[in-house]
Amino acid sequence: MKKRKIFGSAVLSVVMGVSMFATAAFGQTSEQESYRVLIQGPTAEKAKAKANYGVRWDFSDKGFTTTLNAKQYQALSKNKNLKIEKLPELQLNANPDQKGKPGADAKAVPSDQTPWGIEAIYNDAAIAKTSGGSGIKVAVLDTGVFNHVDLAGNIEQCKDFSQNKSPLIEGSCSDGNGHGTHVSGTVLANGGSNGTGIYGVAPDAKLWAYKVLNNRGSGYSDDIAAAIRKAADEGTRTGAHVIISMSLGSNSKDPLISSAVDYAYSKGVLVVAAAGNDGPNAGTIDYPGALVNAVAVAALENVQENGTYRVADFSSRGNASTAGDYVIQERDVEVSAPGRAVESTWNNGAYNTISGTSMATPHVSGLAAKLWAANPLWSNLQLRNELQNRAKANDIKGGLSAATGDDIASGFGFPRVK
Repeated sequence: MKKRKIFGSAVLSVVMGVSMFATAAFGQTSEQESYRVLIQGPTAEKAKAKANYGVRWDFSDKGFTTTLNAKQYQALSKNKNLKIEKLPELQLNANPDQKGKPGADAKAVPSDQTPWGIEAIYNDAAIAKTSGGSGIKVAVLDTGVFNHVDLAGNIEQCKDFSQNKSPLIEGSCSDGNGHGTHVSGTVLANGGSNGTGIYGVAPDAKLWAYKVLNNRGSGYSDDIAAAIRKAADEGTRTGAHVIISMSLGSNSKDPLISSAVDYAYSKGVLVVAAAGNDGPNAGTIDYPGALVNAVAVAALENVQENGTYRVADFSSRGNASTAGDYVIQERDVEVSAPGRAVESTWNNGAYNTISGTSMATPHVSGLAAKLWAANPLWSNLQLRNELQNRAKANDIKGGLSAATGDDIASGFGFPRVK
């Protein structure tokens, strides 16, 4: 079976001593081992399996998922009427910019209330605070969120999809990693009650914190797919505009996540996802960012080259065969945003600086929230077109980073507030 990775696309160092890209061994088994599996087959056979083993998530025509121990897995595998697929779990990938544990250098106060990425996306080096995003819900699917003073007033929903014993825990989304708190801050940190904290792109937006990755930064595709569908359904239920922001990725296409992204897009949701950290070679973009119905975001660094920001070396590149056409196809980078050395909120109430396309993604999610709040009659397609047009107007030109126009490194370019 082809291996897949599901990981937060921030470029982080090893967490809790776990080696990056480690997978469960699918060879020798013991009864203590357990596997998350997708089960497909005829309705009657699936019904028997559901009754015997329970259901974590039911994806209708895609099958259902459950957790089996080794003995159960071996027994069920003998049923020739069922197709059983193990869903692998992998870890966060390593950070070339940082040594030691992420968060070790976190600061009690921000170095800058409007970090370089905020200044860049607002195109204002002197900006002191940000605004916008009122009425828009941003569902951040990540490691959860810490009740940071700069985020507390904006957390509207808190759900945990990552626990083994229960598929969904309402009112729980604690972040034992820091990654989810960091990306959430870039989207909508509001400076705190006393105005001395850090600001995100759209501080008036509301956060739906959906924990789909555990505290090691790893997660299963079925939990992520379920959370995408839940965010879309919540948008329908509440009548709200919803943006899904996913700073996570896989180097192969997952049918559960792909179907969920299509579902959300059909419900009027804008899906924004990290391009991945596997650059600089072509064809390295990750899923779900590589999907046609997701906006894939590449990472820029705070270095000027030919009058524009430069694409980071680690940022994944798109499909060379479709470059230059200004049409988003599968495995294309769509836009780019600040992603190297980005400061934001952290899960100890402090502030931390890390790098990755994880950090670029929430800049675009925040910009989308700001634009949608100002133009509430837009559809998700109109909003996406506006992001593309703003990116075209701020092309990343030539040099080591990208070619002119729609290219594999920066996509259409860098969308800005103004």
